[in-house]
Amino acid sequence: MRLYHHPMSSNSRRVVMTALLIGQPLDLVEVSLMNEQDRKLLGEINPNNKIPVLEDDGLLLWESQAIMQYLCDKEGGHALYPQDLRARADVNRWMFWSAQHWSTNISYLTYQNFIKGMLNRGAPDPAEVARCTLELERFAPVLDAHLAGRDWVSGPQLTLADLSLAAPLMYMEQGKLPLVQYVHIQKWFKRVQNLDCWQKTSKIF
Repeated sequence: MRLYHHPMSSNSRRVVMTALLIGQPLDLVEVSLMNEQDRKLLGEINPNNKIPVLEDDGLLLWESQAIMQYLCDKEGGHALYPQDLRARADVNRWMFWSAQHWSTNISYLTYQNFIKGMLNRGAPDPAEVARCTLELERFAPVLDAHLAGRDWVSGPQLTLADLSLAAPLMYMEQGKLPLVQYVHIQKWFKRVQNLDCWQKTSKIF
């Protein structure tokens, strides 16, 4: 099973953490978006030209959260992605919430405040920074309130919902994410950072 990824990609990281937790070995193939040959390869395996992409016996699967779910289901059912209908629906709810309201705004803000400078693409766009900050200020209180009195996002134990929501926070400081004041989010994120799978991917990413 092969994963096309990049070390700086939080989407790739959430997939690798999932694989580590379920004990699924992955052949990691690094793809650089700055390399013309790599970009050509990526275009052949994913029409969206984005990473990660999972290759498994002829299947080419893109979208990190779909890959996470696939890995758990292929394992034959794993507590990370519960089989119970209502429990799974709740995990799905937070994964979709992450994709729609959380990860996108964090990624855009991280790009403006961190990645853009690394790529020598100029200063942050104030309008874009303001827009993403406003969106995070709208949705972060939802997650913070939900985490009050909880160790994990969905149910009593770690699930894909936690990995999905935590991965984009890997550039919390560099991206100048406006989340310091959210006490419950910060405590939960520290809990995720203490996980073995986070520590191991810190050595890769």
